Amino acid sequence: MRAVKLAVVAMFLATLCFGLVYNRVVSSQVRKTDVLDDGKFMPRGQIQSERQDGLMAQTGAATEAPAGFDNLTNGLTVQGPAFDTLDENNSVPLRSFNDDRFVFEETEVNADGLGPTYNAQSCRECHQNVATGGASQITEQRTGHVTNGQFFEAPGGSLIHSRAIDPEIVERVDFADQVRTFRISTNTLGDGFIEAIANDTLISIRNAQPNALRGSAIIVSVLEANNAARIGRFGWKAQHASLQSFAADAYLNEMGITSPLLPTENTSSGRDISAYDLVADPEDDGEDVLAFAEFMRSTKAPSRGPITNAVRNGEAQFKAIGCNICHTDTIVTAATGTLINGGAMTVPAALGNKTIHPYSDFLLHDIGSGDGIPFLPTPDYAFSTNMIKTAPLWGLRTRSRLMHDGLSFALQDVIARHGGQASAVTARYNRLTNQQKNQLIAFLNSL
Repeated sequence: MRAVKLAVVAMFLATLCFGLVYNRVVSSQVRKTDVLDDGKFMPRGQIQSERQDGLMAQTGAATEAPAGFDNLTNGLTVQGPAFDTLDENNSVPLRSFNDDRFVFEETEVNADGLGPTYNAQSCRECHQNVATGGASQITEQRTGHVTNGQFFEAPGGSLIHSRAIDPEIVERVDFADQVRTFRISTNTLGDGFIEAIANDTLISIRNAQPNALRGSAIIVSVLEANNAARIGRFGWKAQHASLQSFAADAYLNEMGITSPLLPTENTSSGRDISAYDLVADPEDDGEDVLAFAEFMRSTKAPSRGPITNAVRNGEAQFKAIGCNICHTDTIVTAATGTLINGGAMTVPAALGNKTIHPYSDFLLHDIGSGDGIPFLPTPDYAFSTNMIKTAPLWGLRTRSRLMHDGLSFALQDVIARHGGQASAVTARYNRLTNQQKNQLIAFLNSL
């Protein structure tokens, strides 16, 4: 594995937490079912305000975030050497966008600590369409079972790995685990802007939603900030709040590679795999995880397709029937200089005070299509069993497999699957004329 750059690690991991504790979120504004504590990662303290004096004044001067499927930096990092000139010997993690992209695309092998159980050999394998970091058709399996109304994960966890380095430890689904689902890989382009959204902004979006459509904001731990609490936004259950935590989790759970943030190997369906684990833990010294995070932070947001009159009319229908209540079209990131991620990161100019159009509130909702797996497998969180994060719609035109499980293939099918909290919105869509429906689909196909 690559050598650790101590100065970089110190910058990301040793920054002191400070800022106002946002007590009102837990004590009065939000009910227990609106903000959840992640017991698995044990978030410490309460979420910070992530708001600086003068932020509201700056919001009026927000600039559009750069967008495009072009493998070019958003300005956070320099572009660096020509990508096709890089290889394992001359690439330098954290030097440039192209260097970090090389690490993101690099294939892991057994000597790197791959597995022993895993799903993929590189980040790019699950995040590439049109540009590195985009969405793909790759899915993962999750299973468990329900006994006396309580959900229990499969032995070793709900994630069932599809691959292994030895045939004796390949994971299989137990027949008794009748809760079975896929979760499709997500787009990571523009994730740096999502990371830079202040806690306050997500809470404000939630509070503005009507009761029937109000989402749930999840409090999770920022691993690199000593498990500081922050509102989650990455993953189908919004289970991560920072890209460094997200990258460390994916490195372990998708590629089986441990790092300082998550140094313990997974099992194989609950069975010890130490006899097959030939590389000492942690297998990555932390540098690759930082490079993954820096690459995602440096990507542009997905860009729009052609804007026609039909698209404009379709957007009007989208808003008229209420789709935009959850699929929030416009969000402004925190001001440059704001401390986020429990104080472990300062919002840089390239990401701060940027207007983005993700078409998501990054909250959990029950729209009747949930996968049967709660946020945490405990009775306290049973109500989240059928909740799924509002899918960001930017980049939608690059996907042919839709919804969280990838089992819907046409946009009309997706709309029809929206029930639960979205039932009234779906009913309004059904009352549209055929022309209005076609316009709405044209709008979605432009995202």
